Amino acid sequence: MSRIETIFRDARGQGRRLLMPFVCAGHTEPDTLVRILPAMQAAGAGVVEVGIPFSDPIADGPVIASAMHDALVRGITPSRVFEQVRRVRDSLDIGLVAMVSVSIVYRAGGPDGFARQAAEAGFDGVIYPDAPLREADELLTSAREAGLTASLLISPTTDAARARDIAAACTGFVYLLARTGLTGERSDAPDVGRRVAALRDVTETPIACGFGISTPAHVRAVVEHADAAIVGSALVKRMTKAAAEGRDSVEAAAAFVRELAEAADGVRGAAAAGTGDETPGG
Repeated sequence: MSRIETIFRDARGQGRRLLMPFVCAGHTEPDTLVRILPAMQAAGAGVVEVGIPFSDPIADGPVIASAMHDALVRGITPSRVFEQVRRVRDSLDIGLVAMVSVSIVYRAGGPDGFARQAAEAGFDGVIYPDAPLREADELLTSAREAGLTASLLISPTTDAARARDIAAACTGFVYLLARTGLTGERSDAPDVGRRVAALRDVTETPIACGFGISTPAHVRAVVEHADAAIVGSALVKRMTKAAAEGRDSVEAAAAFVRELAEAADGVRGAAAAGTGDETPGG
């Protein structure tokens, strides 16, 4: 069983929900991961998504797109991301998942080469945000053979049959988009209950919801139903603001993640009632 599967299994067994913060490698400083990954663990994150910078992030709004642009200007490449993860992996118990565009995968050794490098560096899984299911076989197989979990995205417009097929292809967790459109902060909490319930009917694989989740209240609303809440733009925005003001961006991120993790943990009772003794699939 992979680290990601173990983390979700243990959380379910204890009636806990997880917070999954997203961080962009190279954002605010070249070696951000060396500092921020231990800080995320200390703040209560269960799994951290590490965004590998890409020049044309398809689904990302201006906040994350700007962070990725800045990271690319700093010379952040997949190999530098792997090197930073390798430096801190032994000190971490949290899960680490690479969020990576398919085009980067093919530029960094292809599906087999990329998956092997990611696993050797200490990643536990990958998310392919721009891989359609019909073209994902090689990516999913390479990840599995390298010992990585692999997640694809299900959007609010995905029909039930296709959502079922995507969920069946995922290992570790299913990435359910809480909203349509681009990533970014929103004022209202997403309503994911019906869609999560529909997925629970066809898969036992844990469900993580992301896109537009930006406050403790949003996190609580999401984890009433899902196994984990993913927070990206709101966290990246706080790091950008802290750096611009001369404050420590990692400390700002840790303080925010602590609030969000406490919100997720506060739904402990509902989590126990909602999932019982289910175990992750895949």
